[in-house]
Amino acid sequence: MTDKDLPACPVETTLTLISDRWKVLILRDLMDGTKRFGELKKSIGHITQKVLTSNLRDMEASGLLTRTVYAEVPPRVEYTLTETGCSLKPILDAMWDWGLAYKEKAVRL
Repeated sequence: MTDKDLPACPVETTLTLISDRWKVLILRDLMDGTKRFGELKKSIGHITQKVLTSNLRDMEASGLLTRTVYAEVPPRVEYTLTETGCSLKPILDAMWDWGLAYKEKAVRL
């Protein structure tokens, strides 16, 4: 992605990269470290293989994660957040805190 492809607003730029709910869940899972495709699919739950593959490719193209293929039989593929991907941790932490506070408030209503 080049600067010309990105929105002028920084908030919109962030949303462009992580607005899909699956991408946020992929980021959440990779914050703990490298994961294989099957581990991500199992952890995320109701995501199809096609959608997971598409999101992982988008995130790799955006520089949020790296994909490493090992020449083994069967092939092993691992996904790891890049420094840029890891820099989203404070955003995910804030989303966690907000969601937790909201759930606690909603229970009291």
